[in-house]
Amino acid sequence: MTIKFPGEAFAELSTPLLADACVRLDVPLLVAPQGIRPLKAGTSVAGRALPVVHYGSVDIFLEAMHSAEEGDVLVIDNQGRTDEGCVGDLTALEAEASGLAGIVVWGCHRDSAELAAIGFPIFSYGVYPVGPTRLDPREPHALERACFGNSRVGREHFVFADDDGVLFVPQARLEEVLSTARSIRETERRQATAISEGRTLREQLRFAEYMANRIADPSYTFRAHLRKIGGAIEE
Repeated sequence: MTIKFPGEAFAELSTPLLADACVRLDVPLLVAPQGIRPLKAGTSVAGRALPVVHYGSVDIFLEAMHSAEEGDVLVIDNQGRTDEGCVGDLTALEAEASGLAGIVVWGCHRDSAELAAIGFPIFSYGVYPVGPTRLDPREPHALERACFGNSRVGREHFVFADDDGVLFVPQARLEEVLSTARSIRETERRQATAISEGRTLREQLRFAEYMANRIADPSYTFRAHLRKIGGAIEE
């Protein structure tokens, strides 16, 4: 069964846990470039990607929202530009009225005071007071796929964003990624509890055993050891 609204599933998870799950499952890591932040710390959002390439005019955002489904996350490809604020208060209000879950933008925003008052989840690379003054030619696939750094994002992806960053997961692997992330979280919580009760992480992870095995076999890695014992950390 496909998870249409993954926000509840994401509520007790995080982008680091999802990233670890992708690594464990050999799912390609599609991650926003470092530095993206929510306008308000502690914000998280999850939903199906609604990709759009920005060319200087807000009409393409409106066109994308015209065909949006409830819970979608608008993924804006603004080529990482820091010389214009391509998202402001009216775009946020329209996205909220359209039933979107949030906006992530490879670029900057403006209207900070108004956006703070609105409270709609927005993730960007910073603020810039001047809106777009350009109007570039639009490509035919501007509403089908967006670049976000080195990641190419389409409707077949789901977006997960929090204080640690933004991750894109292919729908075909969504359920197993979420399930594995939950398993990793449970293991790590048990490890954290055990540390607080006096059992060190080295003891839990049988670190002395690992060092002995590494001496006997220099190719033996810590990650191989963790997989052997189900340690989860670094996964």
